[in-house]
Amino acid sequence: MANYDYDLFVIGAGSGGVRAARLAALSGARVAVAEEHRVGGTCVIRGCVPKKFMVYASEFAHSAKVAEGYGWSESQASFDWKRFLAAKDREIARLSGIYVTNLNNAGAEVIHGRAKLVDAHTVEVEGKGVFTTEKVLIATGGRPWLPETLPGVEHAITSEEAFHLLELPKRIMIAGGGYIAVEFAGIFAGLGVDTTLVYRGANILRGFDDDVRAHVTDEMKKRGVKIVLGCQHERIEKTEACIVNHMNSGAAIETDLVMFATGRAPYTAGLGLEAAGVKLAENGAVAVDAYSKTSVENIWAVGDVTDRINLTPVAIREGAAFAQTEFYGNPTTFDHDMVASAVFSQPPVGSVGLSEADARHKHGKIDIYLSRFRPMKTTFYGGDERCLIKLVVEQGSERILGCHVVGPDAPEIIQMAAVALKMGVTKPQWDSTCAVHPTLAEELVTMREKHVPQGLGAAA
Repeated sequence: MANYDYDLFVIGAGSGGVRAARLAALSGARVAVAEEHRVGGTCVIRGCVPKKFMVYASEFAHSAKVAEGYGWSESQASFDWKRFLAAKDREIARLSGIYVTNLNNAGAEVIHGRAKLVDAHTVEVEGKGVFTTEKVLIATGGRPWLPETLPGVEHAITSEEAFHLLELPKRIMIAGGGYIAVEFAGIFAGLGVDTTLVYRGANILRGFDDDVRAHVTDEMKKRGVKIVLGCQHERIEKTEACIVNHMNSGAAIETDLVMFATGRAPYTAGLGLEAAGVKLAENGAVAVDAYSKTSVENIWAVGDVTDRINLTPVAIREGAAFAQTEFYGNPTTFDHDMVASAVFSQPPVGSVGLSEADARHKHGKIDIYLSRFRPMKTTFYGGDERCLIKLVVEQGSERILGCHVVGPDAPEIIQMAAVALKMGVTKPQWDSTCAVHPTLAEELVTMREKHVPQGLGAAA
């Protein structure tokens, strides 16, 4: 490897790339990391971290109303968007700096600039030169997808621009039904923006359990979000006064801003993957094996660019597994089964394992335990918000195949549930756990009656 400038060259300094680079450098390898934007990647700079700050900010208005039900006087507080943005930007800069420091302390070299492959062992960084390397790791993540053929789409923003708006709009339309669209709908509505969510499908949050999807829809409507299903844009028109959203339903809806959150695509354009012989999947993702190796012997890829499970902790684990395999002599793969996920909607969702529909397809006969209820906090002040807890259990083995929670602290609850499901917990073992009272989470271990879907009766 002495014939190369580096032992490892990482393209992309997001969570997965940074973890792999640090571990490789700590082994004594010569490591370089190229990043065309800021170190930290999608999650830290333009994704889950700043978005979670926005979720926190948007929840306070609702909390103030709840407080009145607990005897507090009506709040006269107002929200300052620009002050929030300044605080958010300071924190993001701090976190990005920590990533750079950690890389430097590990001995890795950070190169700022857009990188592309010249061939399997050669990387060119714009404005910085050409470098040779024994191994290459692609960790460039994904980017928002826009329907480029839609007339007027140039007047729309994506989630990335939403973090830098100069001022809050009075009215916004969000196109999409995935977790990004749903989270931003809750954010804007919570900050007092007249918010409409439009989605072409039959219900939001495709891929999640159907009971979860329906429950979140109902609860979001209670928070003031207008949800329009089975509908999509035909064209977007910008006038001096507003943006006119022309829909396929025939409606023309006026807003001040339109945001598309219609998915993300692997960021592979212009990376020179073809020149290096790296094969891509049909959707443009980098095709890899269980060890994250591409079709080229010395090139690997981790994170969203591979489109396996597009979650930050997954990218980190994939990056760590790569480093263990290639630099520590410890062949390691990451098990993508039973990975928990959260949607920071309002109310939030926590989910791990299979949905009811997927479980029936894969395992045949299953039992469902389902509870919908008003939590103690809501009941006290007469609110109408409801929580949902659902367990999907395989008949015979009684192994729990899926756990789904919608309600306050659902993401915190699901993390511990994921430990049990990963270990193959059964319903009797689950039920043997004593409840913590009074909590929302205690409902998880007190459900004893099987749920019978409406209309089935005794035939179920």
